[in-house]
Amino acid sequence: MHIEEGIVHGAKMVLSYGTAAVSFGIAGKLAIDSIKKSGLVPTVAKTVMATILVFMFFEVFPHQAVGVSEVHLILGSTLFLVLGAGAAAFGLAFGLLIQGLFFAPFDLPQYGANVTTLLMPLFAMSYLANKIIPQNIAYKDIKYTDALKLSVVYQGGIVTWVAFWALYGQGFGAENLTSVFSFGAAYMSVILLEPLVDLAVLAGAKTLASLQNSPFVNNRLYNPAA
Repeated sequence: MHIEEGIVHGAKMVLSYGTAAVSFGIAGKLAIDSIKKSGLVPTVAKTVMATILVFMFFEVFPHQAVGVSEVHLILGSTLFLVLGAGAAAFGLAFGLLIQGLFFAPFDLPQYGANVTTLLMPLFAMSYLANKIIPQNIAYKDIKYTDALKLSVVYQGGIVTWVAFWALYGQGFGAENLTSVFSFGAAYMSVILLEPLVDLAVLAGAKTLASLQNSPFVNNRLYNPAA
């Protein structure tokens, strides 16, 4: 997952440092909340699981460069539903960092922009989940329409942030706009597929009743909030 090298450069990179700092601040708050609810060790374990999965999403799953970025099957809503927002946030951040350090060092200068692109939509999706999913419903029981809404917010957020960085870095020229639109159109396939993956994973979770009281999954996966 990366904004193509050179799209944002020079003094304009400063903004990405600021947005990344805000992203990590919010992620830190979510991680602290998770530690208070389930403990340090389970929170770390969930973060490690999320990191491994994110690395697989980036490097093992099919991905294709399109326009200003790459199209990946980044299952942000799946990570959120199963592992929680805090673990998902740091899993995305660490997975992206590992990719940059060991497989795509040319991405590291854009790390601030890329981590913002992954985390800010996650936070928006988490907020939406609290609004649209009734408190008396466990995540394993959500409907397709709710899973679709979460996916649209997350994947749509990624497209929006990629478009922002591209337009911020390169302006509104015809070639740049074409690249942005081609990336956005290609990403629609992810928005359509992710809710189906979510429901398949949640269906699998229903068969694993032994995890209901486990601190190593999101408590809301099996238990209503109220």
